[in-house]
Amino acid sequence: MQRCDRMVDAGRRKFLSSAGLAAAGAAAAAVVSTKAKAAPPSARVDYPSNRLANVHDLKVDEPFQVNYPDGEAPGVLLKLGKRVPTGAGPDGDIVGFSTVCPHKGFPLAYNKSDRTMNCPGHYSRFDCEAGGQQVWGQATQNLPQYVLRVDDKGDIFAEGVDELLYGRLSNVL
Repeated sequence: MQRCDRMVDAGRRKFLSSAGLAAAGAAAAAVVSTKAKAAPPSARVDYPSNRLANVHDLKVDEPFQVNYPDGEAPGVLLKLGKRVPTGAGPDGDIVGFSTVCPHKGFPLAYNKSDRTMNCPGHYSRFDCEAGGQQVWGQATQNLPQYVLRVDDKGDIFAEGVDELLYGRLSNVL
């Protein structure tokens, strides 16, 4: 039995010294500085500029149906009646969004009482005044919002999307 005890002691010593070396190596690696990495690029993808409507076509809290960036991507333009951070137009109150839920692709409906886009499938809700930010539900991303520009004639142009459109691997046509 004496030989077995010596083997256990040798095994313990070897284990503890190896563990000590591993801990020292980990500490040294943590001290070594690493290069700073640039922030990842935003999800915005620029598309060819498309005319969607004119300011005069829109009425406050009445969705105006559009397709952007192509015929397979339904969306909506909204005139909210009050200036919002992501709004376009002379009053800064025009926004545009995809009307396909980013969770499972259900069609969204606009609720003018609280200015949200709502999904009937899993009850996700998106705040139109806050750039399509998700406020409730199962979605894992905000609602894709159009980058809008309004020219001096009042024509509304979409020039990009700020999130990945549902069902696409990338926002490249």
